[in-house]
Amino acid sequence: MRWRYILNTVGVLILFFGGTMLVPMVFDLFAADRSLLPMIEAMGVTLFCGAALVLVSRHEKTETISQREGMAIVALGWTAIGLFGALPFYFSGPNFLFVDACFESISGFTTTGSSILTDIEGLSRGLLVWRSFIQWLGGMGIIVLSIAILPFLGVGGMQLYKAEVPSPVPDKLKPRIRDTAMILWKVYALFTVIETLLLVAGGMSFFDAINHAFTTLPTGGFSTKNASVAHFDSAYIDGVIIVFMLLAGINFSLHYQLLRGKPLALWKDSECRFFLAMCLILTLVVGFDIYRTVTPDVGQSLRLAAFQVVSIVTTTGYATADYELWPAMSQIILLLCMFMGASAGSTGGGMKCLRIMLCFKYSYKELFSMIHPRAVTRIKIGGKPVPEEVVRSVLGFLALYMALFAIATVVLAGIGVDFVTAIGAVAATIGNIGPGFGMVGPVENFAQIPYWGKWLLSWCMLLGRLEIYTLIILVVPEFWRK
Repeated sequence: MRWRYILNTVGVLILFFGGTMLVPMVFDLFAADRSLLPMIEAMGVTLFCGAALVLVSRHEKTETISQREGMAIVALGWTAIGLFGALPFYFSGPNFLFVDACFESISGFTTTGSSILTDIEGLSRGLLVWRSFIQWLGGMGIIVLSIAILPFLGVGGMQLYKAEVPSPVPDKLKPRIRDTAMILWKVYALFTVIETLLLVAGGMSFFDAINHAFTTLPTGGFSTKNASVAHFDSAYIDGVIIVFMLLAGINFSLHYQLLRGKPLALWKDSECRFFLAMCLILTLVVGFDIYRTVTPDVGQSLRLAAFQVVSIVTTTGYATADYELWPAMSQIILLLCMFMGASAGSTGGGMKCLRIMLCFKYSYKELFSMIHPRAVTRIKIGGKPVPEEVVRSVLGFLALYMALFAIATVVLAGIGVDFVTAIGAVAATIGNIGPGFGMVGPVENFAQIPYWGKWLLSWCMLLGRLEIYTLIILVVPEFWRK
């Protein structure tokens, strides 16, 4: 492990990240409150620390980096960015304890959307933009962004890309990984602009529209309003956001193919069909369940069901209704949706549809083998056989995911959180959802979680965003041995 190289790269990421603080400062300049001081202080500290780390860890040029070094850079980089991202909140006033500032920052960068804020609308415009912008950066990945625009991170880029991109099998659209990252970011930025324009056309102010576009495409869920999207009470706005949540939940390489003139790219992909079919089926089931029990109008029940199902399946976390008041069956379905997640290669969290599909196919293969023990069968996705090492990796991920969920839930309950809240909070944070159940439901927040519970849930958010392995492997003794 070449620690000088690792620390130098993390220092470069911190420097780049400090520069992004100019974005909310621009909004503050045009706002009436002009609360620039917290952002200036945070930017100064971040740039100083990043520059100091780069200077003390100077090293000779290297041609390649190992997969272990790539994982270490990503894990340490995301942790550092989460901590430095907390500074604008922490410096904004005495109401932000450091643990709360870190929770809000990590929730933003991991696109979780869980919040400790009780009065979102009371924040300055600069801080509101910062909350949204860090979700936008975290959605496609700060590491992938750096690979795309910082040429000195191009060497060994595949190791960083594999460690950061939320996908069992990262799609490499171009021979050079930097070109792949740039393509993904162009598609991402294009969708952000289109959604902003459509929301403005629906009556949103430009400020609210760009903030919600910043948090829809990364499936983050931070809103500028205390009541989230329910504040606008508009079927048009709900519809636009549903469409873009679905787009964000689909593998971005498919969007690139679609824009390149392949109109059947989405339909030919089996995972995309599975994802869209599950959203449709679950919407109909939940819509039927809440019809008459929640609202007597069929259209309204389908609208509420569609928004909440898509919001949770894609791990966005917006809310237009208090689903804790819905029938038990609908609540259980939404809880299970927290584990499913969107497509691999999307900005969504959770287990991912591809892994769920592979798990179903593997279970069917085992049942088939019991009936036909001499038959030779292969698991296929999209008509192509899946390598055994990928199947093993997926099964290991699912087992580790559930084990960590169980352990974190027990620990959170031991800290003093009630049963329903413990399950809902861990499911919402490790799946990067946002709202959960109990004290952290859609009309509540995480402010009441105990001190150590907030640190635990922050760790769960990082686990979920970095796909478990990248972070948990750091505690494996073999990782540190030569």
